[in-house]
Amino acid sequence: QVQLVESGGGLVQPGGSLRLSCAASGRFFSINVMGWYRQAPGKERELTATITGRGTTNYADSVKGRFTISRDNAKNTVSLQMNSLKPEDTAVYFCSVSYTAYGGKALNLWGQGTQVTVSS
Repeated sequence: QVQLVESGGGLVQPGGSLRLSCAASGRFFSINVMGWYRQAPGKERELTATITGRGTTNYADSVKGRFTISRDNAKNTVSLQMNSLKPEDTAVYFCSVSYTAYGGKALNLWGQGTQVTVSS
């Protein structure tokens, strides 16, 4: 069984920075894509950024140039550095991990979510 533990988040003023981290632990054959999604009040969950095991990244247009996703394959962690934060970045951020279990089954797991609030 795989577990995700998220950290980071909180309240920050516009223009500020925050860093989110997510660590995966447990039994799995391999971790594939890791990423972050966010859900603002009254809106659907949307992709923020993803990163493959080889380091290929994908960003939502709204965060390009401000957010940076990275991962440590040895530690099975993924981080999201968020700079130049705007009020519209306010949302619950969810870690997402796609992995292959022993036996070959492809699965996806979500973190519990962490609140990011950008406000003066």
